[in-house]
Amino acid sequence: MEILDGIASLADRYDGYVLDLWGVVHNGKALYPGVAQALGELKARGKAVVFLTNAPRRSWFIANMLDRMGLDRALYDAIISSGEVSWRHLKHRTHPWFARLGRTCVHIGPERDLSVVEDGAAEIVADPKEATFLLNTGPDPVRGPTSVEPYRPALEACHAAGLPMLCVNPDRAVMVGEERVLCAGALADVYLELGGAVLEIGKPDPAVYDPVLEAMGNPPRHRVLAVGDTPHTDLAGAQAAGLDALWALTGLAAHAHGENPDAARLAEVAAREGVRPIAALRSLRW
Repeated sequence: MEILDGIASLADRYDGYVLDLWGVVHNGKALYPGVAQALGELKARGKAVVFLTNAPRRSWFIANMLDRMGLDRALYDAIISSGEVSWRHLKHRTHPWFARLGRTCVHIGPERDLSVVEDGAAEIVADPKEATFLLNTGPDPVRGPTSVEPYRPALEACHAAGLPMLCVNPDRAVMVGEERVLCAGALADVYLELGGAVLEIGKPDPAVYDPVLEAMGNPPRHRVLAVGDTPHTDLAGAQAAGLDALWALTGLAAHAHGENPDAARLAEVAAREGVRPIAALRSLRW
C-alpha cells in the first residue's frame, strides 16, 4: 500500500473531501499539526470540505468545540454528525424504526450529549419501565471509559424491560490524546450479546453520506474522497457509499500500527477488513 506524506498530490483529483474529525483533524484535545494549512490549501482551490463524525452530539455543539481548538469556520463547509442525524430522526420520525418509538428513553452517556434529544425530540427518564427505548451515547464520567463492566447492570435492566437501543456512535473506541477510550459501540456490543435490538446511526452506514454529499452540492461520487483512521467505520462506510477512501495513519491507526507502519502490513489489515483505500496518509497535512 502506498503511504503518502500529505494530500497535495490528490488535490486536483477530487472536488470534495469528507473528513473524519476524531483521529484525523484532532485528537480530542487539539488539532493535529498541519491540518489548518491543509484545509486552507483545499479551500483555496475551491474544494468542498465536510466533516463527517460519529460524535453523539449535534453539529452546532461540535462546531463550538472546533472553535475552541482554533479552527477557522471558513476552512470547512459543514459538519454532519451521527448525533445530528439521530436528532433529525427523533424529531421527524419518518424513518420506520423511529416511527415505532415512543418519546421516553433511558440515557447512558454524559450530559454533554443531550443535544441529541433537545427541542422535544425525546424525554429522558430514569426507570426503564417508564421508557420506550435506550439512548446510548457512550461512557459517562461516573462509570468511566475503560471497561464495559460498570455498564452491564444498566444494560441488563434495559434489556429486561424490552427496550430497543439507539446507539448514536458506532465507534468502539477512540483516542483522546494518548489514551484509548471506549465509545458507545462497545456498549452496543454488550447489548447485542444480551440479545437486545440495536440500531446504530453513523459510519459505516452509507445512508449518513447522503446529507454530506447534499452539503457539497451533490458532486459525482467518484470525485469525492473520504479520509478516516478506522477501517471498520471510516473506510468501510466510504466504500459502501461509493466513495474513494484514504486511510489516515493518525488516531486509532497510529495506536494500532505505530508512527511508521509497514506498507505490506497495512495492506494485509485492509484486506482482512474488506476495504480498499486508494492509499494511506501519514497525517492530514499538505
